[in-house]
Amino acid sequence: MQSNAGDDSGSVLDLLADPYARRILTAANDEPMTAKALSDACEASLPTIYRRVDTLDDHGLLEETTVVDPDGSHRSVYRTAVESVHATLEGDELRVVVDTRDDLASNFTELWEELRGGD
Repeated sequence: MQSNAGDDSGSVLDLLADPYARRILTAANDEPMTAKALSDACEASLPTIYRRVDTLDDHGLLEETTVVDPDGSHRSVYRTAVESVHATLEGDELRVVVDTRDDLASNFTELWEELRGGD
C-alpha cells in the first residue's frame, strides 16, 4: 500500500522523529514481536510501547496480527509495515509518501502478470 500522507505529513514526520517510534520500527522490522519483547528491546515501559504502537498502526507504519499459541492462548504481535518514506517539497507543500511491504508484493505481482502477457 502506498499512501500519500498529504495533510498528515507533519504528524508522520513528528512520529518518525520520536526515538521510541524509531526503535519500535527497527526492532519489529525483521520479525513480529510482542509488546513485552518490544518493551525489552526498546528499553521502554509497556504503556509507552502501547501508545507508540497505536500511533504507528494508525499511520500504517506498523501492523498488528494475532497469534494463537499451541495452548490456545492469543497474543498480539507487531511488525513494521513501512518499507520506505519519501519526503519531497513541491512548491510550498511538503509531501510525504509511505511505501509499505505490501507494495513490494503488489509490484512483483503486476510485473509477473505483465511478463506473462497480462492474464
